[in-house]
Amino acid sequence: MARILLTEDDESVRAFVKRALELDGHEVTEAEDGGIALEVLNAQRGDFDLLLSDIMMPVMDGIALALSVARDYPNLSILLMTGFADQRERAFGLENLVSDVVSKPFTLAEIRLAVARALVGPAAAEKIA
Repeated sequence: MARILLTEDDESVRAFVKRALELDGHEVTEAEDGGIALEVLNAQRGDFDLLLSDIMMPVMDGIALALSVARDYPNLSILLMTGFADQRERAFGLENLVSDVVSKPFTLAEIRLAVARALVGPAAAEKIA
């Protein structure tokens, strides 16, 4: 399956999402904020299939992370998550860089489907669901 870099500052959300993605056989690497995620990406030379990141985080938020990743690793798919409407609006300018923005709270099925769509595209993801 896919190699996913999960960037989320809330430990309980990070653990929930990691377990959800591992159910589908994905290999998940965790980062607590955007700065750590960039270090991981650079150390592994961007060798991931998907960056799944919260928007609102300390040090470097998900928008800044998405912009850096899109510039340095243009073939890496990006999926963002947020529990704040104003943060979701900030991501609207990134439609060409980000496959989607998932609203929190989400269910196990919703995050798994969003990741499937980000990895293979909407049409193929509907067959998975």
